[in-house]
Amino acid sequence: MTPQDPGRPTLLKGGTIVDGSDTPGWTGDLLLAGERIVSVAAPGQTATEMLSQLRAQGAVDEIDCSGLVIAPGFIDVHTHDDAAAIEKADMLPKISQGVTTVIVGNCGISLAPMVTGAPPAPLSLLGRSQFRHATMRAYAEAVDAARPAVNVAALLGHTALRMRHMPVLDRAANASERAAMAADMQEAMDAGALGLSSGVFYEEAFAADVEELVAVASVAARNGGVYATHIRDELAGILPALQEAALTARQSGLPLVISHHKCAGPANWGRTLETLPLIEELARSQEIGMDVYPYTAGSTVLREDLVDGIIDILITGSQPHPEVGGRYLADIAAEWGVSQQEAALRLKPGNACYFQMREDDVQRVMAHPLAMIGSDGLPHDERPHPRLWGAFPRVLANYWREKGLLRLEQAVHKMTGLSAARFRIGERGLLKAGYMADVVLFDPLRVKDGATFEQPREFSEGIERVWVNGVLSYTAEGRATGARAGRFVKRAANTTS
Repeated sequence: MTPQDPGRPTLLKGGTIVDGSDTPGWTGDLLLAGERIVSVAAPGQTATEMLSQLRAQGAVDEIDCSGLVIAPGFIDVHTHDDAAAIEKADMLPKISQGVTTVIVGNCGISLAPMVTGAPPAPLSLLGRSQFRHATMRAYAEAVDAARPAVNVAALLGHTALRMRHMPVLDRAANASERAAMAADMQEAMDAGALGLSSGVFYEEAFAADVEELVAVASVAARNGGVYATHIRDELAGILPALQEAALTARQSGLPLVISHHKCAGPANWGRTLETLPLIEELARSQEIGMDVYPYTAGSTVLREDLVDGIIDILITGSQPHPEVGGRYLADIAAEWGVSQQEAALRLKPGNACYFQMREDDVQRVMAHPLAMIGSDGLPHDERPHPRLWGAFPRVLANYWREKGLLRLEQAVHKMTGLSAARFRIGERGLLKAGYMADVVLFDPLRVKDGATFEQPREFSEGIERVWVNGVLSYTAEGRATGARAGRFVKRAANTTS
């Protein structure tokens, strides 16, 4: 079965339809034909009229969905799957969670338009072999040629732009450099990019000022894009960092998405009681959203300035010392007889999981109406954070079913309809006649993440079937079907700034 031959019409019968809109679910039928959803039974109705027409034309596959939830395919709004979608096109970590669309290019880090054989950090988070796409159009063509199992939508990374156009990175861009970045931004928007991402948190972009960011972001604004940012400081300086992000978006005329909102570090724990009211205040005068992952540990490149001797730090990979992957930094430092910061320096370049958040902060962000779900997984890590394989089922198992923090419809909305609307992804994120047939069928009593920090590549449970663009791409019984029906997804054409 290929993306061009989605197969016979499929009727999903008698499941609980949770349509992605955050309205109450109902028992009903969903009919798929070709790439599209052709009928969604309203509450109290069935798809019998459409079904009878299709039966008259030929065979229809019918699936009894009693006891199961029928939902839109999940949209992972925060990924670093840029290269994985090409090199590991089965996209098993995502399709096995029910994810049907990934948004790449986050945190200022994107493959395009940086061309190099030796990407420095933080671009190295995307692996090392795919920095060969000088334009967003070239990247989109590479994705379509790879035929990944999930759809791919892309942001253009500001850090990649800096590395392409600036000989040194310890200053703000000058006028000619800003103009060159803006030209690349226009090319990316013409190719269908969703907008701009930045990562001024990272040293390579830290010197960028608001003028530089606005010069590039304004191009995205004129083309109906969004601005997603890994803010400058998620520790003590988080409030001014949020203000800076909002100012950049406001001056650019762009909707703002705050990436993986958190209050990091023990001295910051509990400060979501300050950050969330600030975000709400800012959102009264501009469009703002945020994403969150369902864990108290983050994961990024190994940085000695994040080593405080208090939080646990799990090494997920080290180029000079690959043998220490899966061990904690404190244990390595004790074994070597050095401080944790010195051990971190010896292990660089590398990656790590930082247990830097507190659960009550995670829950406050997740429950907030502006928050979407993103995994922020790193597919090229030797021992990835478990969020790469488990983030979406974990939200359902831990924060809906077990803790009751979210309603089922609310949890699904944060993974689907809200995400599509915020990022201007058309015809996805809802179960609606005429929309693309990205659908997940899951068992609400069994859905659960299996990945852990000790065993990070475990399959989730309870994801029964997944369709991408109308093609059955994953089943609980057989795992991936071998079908790869994903494609590069462009920004919805009818959006405006």
